[in-house]
Amino acid sequence: MAHRNITLSLPEETLQEVKIIAVKRNTSVSSLLSKMLEDLVAHETGYTRAHQEFMALAKGGFDLGTGGEIPWSRDELHER
Repeated sequence: MAHRNITLSLPEETLQEVKIIAVKRNTSVSSLLSKMLEDLVAHETGYTRAHQEFMALAKGGFDLGTGGEIPWSRDELHER
């Protein structure tokens, strides 16, 4: 996969905290941000794909074992 450089503008305080986090994780700021963005993309695309698959399944309906027929009446269900 080809990599491209980008310019990122952060508040100075945030950048200092990010540098500390990167050092604690034994990585660079660039690697840390790259991993976080890759995770974000994977999460978003995974959610979108799962939602689309569910909606396609839901549109087809669900067979609850009745074959689409209801063999009982309302009165039969509510007999006392």
